[in-house]
Amino acid sequence: MVHVYNCHPFASQHIVSAEQEPGLVCCGGGALFVVSAGGCRIEAYELQREGCPLICRFSSMGSVLSIRHCAAGDYLVTIEEKNKATYLRAYTNWRYQAVEKTRVGVRLLGHLLRGSSFRGTPKEQMEIIEIPLFEPPLCMACCSLTGDLLVGCAKSLVVFSLKRQTLSEQLSVLDFERVLILHIQGWSPSQVAFCAGYIALQTELEVLVIKLTPRQKSSAAAEEHTLLPEDIMSETSIDEDAEMAKDGFSPLHAQEDFFLFPRHQEMLGNEAQECGISLVLEWTGMEAESQGDMSVVYILFRRFAPDFFQGCSIEETHLHSLQLHPMFTGKREEASISKGREPTCMFVFFSLPNTGYMYSLKNTVELVSTYQYPEKTHQAVLSDHFLYIITRSALQCFTVRCSAVAARVDDPYIDTTMKACPPITMEVCALRIQLFIGLKLLCQDGNQIVLLTAADVDSKEDTERTARRNTSRKSSVCKPPEPSDSAHGWNLYVITSVSTLQLYREIVEYSKRYEQSSASSQSCVHLLSEGHLLLRTALLLQDCESAERAQLQQAFQESCAHLGDCFGRFEKKDCHLALPYYKMSGLTVTDVIKRNMSSVSNGYGKGFIFFLKHSLYEETMEELSKDMADKVLEIFSVAEPAQLPHVVSSPSMLNADPDRAVTHLRRLEASGAPSITLALCMASLALRKGDLHSYSQQMDRHAEMLQVYGFIEEPKLLLHGRGKAVLPTTLAQHLHHTHEGLLVAAVVALHENSKIRLEEADLFFQELCKDGVEADSSPQLLVDFWEALLVASSHDAIIQELLFRLTSVYIDRISRGDRSSVKALKTAEDLINSCSHYGVLCPWVSILTPVQFNITHHQEDLHKLQSLLCGPSLEVSSILPLLEQLSDSDPTGLSIHLLCATKLGQHETSINRLLDRCPEAIISYANHELQNHKLSLWWQKLFPEVCDRIRTGGKDNTVLLSALKETLVVAAKELNPLEFLDLLPDDGAAHFFLPHLLQCSQ
Repeated sequence: MVHVYNCHPFASQHIVSAEQEPGLVCCGGGALFVVSAGGCRIEAYELQREGCPLICRFSSMGSVLSIRHCAAGDYLVTIEEKNKATYLRAYTNWRYQAVEKTRVGVRLLGHLLRGSSFRGTPKEQMEIIEIPLFEPPLCMACCSLTGDLLVGCAKSLVVFSLKRQTLSEQLSVLDFERVLILHIQGWSPSQVAFCAGYIALQTELEVLVIKLTPRQKSSAAAEEHTLLPEDIMSETSIDEDAEMAKDGFSPLHAQEDFFLFPRHQEMLGNEAQECGISLVLEWTGMEAESQGDMSVVYILFRRFAPDFFQGCSIEETHLHSLQLHPMFTGKREEASISKGREPTCMFVFFSLPNTGYMYSLKNTVELVSTYQYPEKTHQAVLSDHFLYIITRSALQCFTVRCSAVAARVDDPYIDTTMKACPPITMEVCALRIQLFIGLKLLCQDGNQIVLLTAADVDSKEDTERTARRNTSRKSSVCKPPEPSDSAHGWNLYVITSVSTLQLYREIVEYSKRYEQSSASSQSCVHLLSEGHLLLRTALLLQDCESAERAQLQQAFQESCAHLGDCFGRFEKKDCHLALPYYKMSGLTVTDVIKRNMSSVSNGYGKGFIFFLKHSLYEETMEELSKDMADKVLEIFSVAEPAQLPHVVSSPSMLNADPDRAVTHLRRLEASGAPSITLALCMASLALRKGDLHSYSQQMDRHAEMLQVYGFIEEPKLLLHGRGKAVLPTTLAQHLHHTHEGLLVAAVVALHENSKIRLEEADLFFQELCKDGVEADSSPQLLVDFWEALLVASSHDAIIQELLFRLTSVYIDRISRGDRSSVKALKTAEDLINSCSHYGVLCPWVSILTPVQFNITHHQEDLHKLQSLLCGPSLEVSSILPLLEQLSDSDPTGLSIHLLCATKLGQHETSINRLLDRCPEAIISYANHELQNHKLSLWWQKLFPEVCDRIRTGGKDNTVLLSALKETLVVAAKELNPLEFLDLLPDDGAAHFFLPHLLQCSQ
C-alpha cells in the first residue's frame, strides 16, 4: 500500500523556449540538452539560471536515437543513425560552441592517445569522437563517478575507460580506451546502467546486476564466474542458437507457433549465478595484464511474468527506467574527485508499468522498496531524496529509503538505545501528484526536473478505450473519432524542487491534521518519519553550506523530538523508540517531561515511561529540580509503582522531597511489594533527613546477607555514576563509619553480579576514603575489598590482577615500615582459612620471622605476603620488579626474597643465603623444599656447603654440626654404601661418620 499525501515538493515551473519540437531530452552538469524532432540538432540550455537561457547549439553527424550526459568529463554520448547504419559518438568540449563559428574536430577513438601527431597549435574546439564497434550499439550508460562508458550490443557489452590528456597548461582533451568486452550468450540487453564497477542489464522482463571485482585466487566461488579463459571466446557457444537453426531445431523464443510465458524468479547474492546467463571477460586495454585478475560477481537476477490486470496488455508489460544510484555519506567533492572511493551504498531501480522496485546492492542484497503506481507509468527517475515518475497525465513524487539504508551503514549506533532511524521497510508514500497533459519524457539534475509534453489529439489507447466503451453501451450510437494530425502542441517544462527545510516544515504542519484526530495516528508518525528521512538525507550528503547545515541540524533535532513525542504516546508497538529519538533531540529530561505533561489527558504513554525509566537507570540525565523530581515520583506512583525504589535511588532525584518519597514507598510496601530494597531506600531517605532513629529501625529489619541482596537489586543505593565518575552515596558514607564489613560485602556482591567493574570499585573506595587518615593511594578499606573479592572471585584474570595489587600494597607497606592505626577487616589467619590463594606459612619462614605476641599491622602485611607466596596462585615472575624496593638485609626482606627464589626453582642460591644468614632454618628449609626431584640437593649441594662452613667456621659450630647430622641421616637413607663412602670428606673424623655409614649399610 502506498500512502498518498498532498504536499508541495515543487516550488516553481517554467517553460523552456525551444525553437523546434524536442525529440529527445537529457540533462546533467547543470545543463539541459534538447534534440530536435528531426534528430540532427542539439541545443544546450542552462538549467540553474532563470529562464534557462541557451548555452549553445550544434549539429550532430546523424539522427540521434539516444543521448546521455556524463558529469565526470562533462561530455555527451549519442547513438546515431545515418544511411541505415548505427554509430556511437561522444561530443566533448561542447561548451566551446557557445562562441559562434567555433571549429569542430572529428576524430576516431584513441587518435591522440595512440601516438599519432597533433600538429599545429592546440585549439579550443568541440570534438566529436567516433567510437567504432564490432556490433551495432543498442544502448549505453555512463559512470557518473569515473566517466567510463558502457555500450550494450546484441551479443556483448563493451567498456570504455575515460582518459584525459593535457595538451597545454590551459587545454586538455578527453579520449576513450576500450578496456573490456563482456560476451553474453543468448541475452541481448535493451537497457544498461553502469556505476562504480556495478553493471545492470535489462531485457523486456529480466534484470541482471553484476559487479567487476578483483579475483580471489584462493576462492572457488570466484573461479566459477569465469566460465572460459579470459581471452578465448568459443564461437560454438556464442552461435549455439544459429547452429541449432541450421539443423532444423529452432530455439523456443524463435518459434512463432506458441508464446512461452516465463515464471517470476528472484535470485539474490550468490544465488544469482545460477540464473543461466554466462558472461565471459575479454580484456582489450593497455593495462589488460594487471586488470586480468578481475572477475564477475553476480549480485541480482530478477525475472517477471506478464501481468493480465490493471489495464496492461502482454505487449505493454515490459521493464523500463533501469538505473544504478550511488550514495555517498561524505562530501560530494571528495566522492567525485577520488575514483578509488567506494560509495557508501549502491541501489538499483527498475520498473514495470504498474510497479517499481528498488534494491540495495552493497553488503546485503535486499529489496528495499516496492512502488505500486496508481496508473501505468512511462518513465521513472531515482534521486537521493525522491523517486519521480510520469504517467500519461501526471508527474508523481514518491519518497525513497536511500538515507535509511545509508544511515545504518554509516552509523553502527542506529537501532540501539542511543540512536534510531525510520525502518527501511517503512511503506513509501506519494507526496504529490501534479497533473500535466501528454507527458512523454522525464529527466532530473540536482533540484531541477525536466518534462517534455506533447498533447496528442487521440492516442491509440484512447481509440481502443472509446471503441470498447461504445460496444458496451447498446442504447447509444457513437461515431468513432476521425484521425487527425499527430500533434498540435508540445511544451518543455523545468520544475524546481523546494528546499529540504521548507518541505520538512510543510510535512510537520500536514502531520498535525492527523495528530488532532488521533494522538497515536500511524499517518502522523509516517509523515514525521518521512520528514526525518529528508533531513537525514541532506545531512548525510554534506553538500550544503555551514549556515544551512546548522539549520538542518536544528530541524533534525526538532524532528527527533516530534518522533519522540509520537512514540512516547504509544502503548505497545515501537514505544521503545521514544528513548533514542528523545536522546537525539538534544532535549533535557525536564523539557521532555514538560512536553508530555501538556498531553496527559489520556495518561502517560508507555513510550514516555520507558524513556524516563531508562534515563534514570543510565544516570545520563541532569539533576531535577524539587518540583520536577516530585512530579516524577507522582508519575511512577501511578504508571509503574514497582519502579519507585529505583527512581528514588537515582542521583537525578536528590532534590525530591524525602517525606513524599517515603509516603509513596510505604504505600508500595502496603501493596505487598518485596520489603528488603524498600527498607534500604527508606533508610537512605532517613539519612538524608538526618533521622538516625528511623535509619536504625529500617536497617534492623533484615539480616546483613539479605541487605546485600537488596544492594544487588539497586546498586544506586551505594554509588552514583559510572566510568571515571563514581561517587559514594550518603548511605555508603554512613556504612563506611559504622559497618565497613557490610559495605565491603555489598560491593563484592555488586562486582560478582556485573553491576560494577573493578576500576569503578577502586574509584568508589578511594573517593570514600579520601578524607581519611591514610595518605597512600590504597586505603585499607580498598585493600579489604581486594582481599574479600579474591576470596569470592572465580575469574582467573581478576584473580591475577588482585594478586598483583595486593602483593604491591604489601611490599610497599613493608618497605615503608607502615605503622598505620587502621585495622584490616581480615587477619592473615582469616585469609588462610577462607581463601585457597593464601597458603599456610612454610615452617622455615616462621624460623626466619617468628610470630610475636603483639602482632602489629606491619607484621600482618608481612604474613599475608608470605602466605600469598606460599600459596598456589601467585605468579612470582610478575612481581619481581616490585622486589627491588624491598631490601634483604633484615629477616623480613630475606624471607620474601627466599620465597620468591624458591618458587622460581633457585634452591641452590637459597641454600647459600640461608647458610650465610640464618643456618638455624636450613634443615627446616631442606625438609620442606628439597623433596622429590630436588632430593639429591641434600648431598650434592647442602652436605658440601655445610662441611665447608664447618671447616672455616671456628669452634662455635653447633648449628652447622646439627645440620650436618640431619644431612647425613637423609643421605644414609637414600644412597648405597659405596655412594655414601664417596660422599664422605677425607679430613672427617671416623667416629663421627661411622654410625651413619653403618646405618647406610643396614
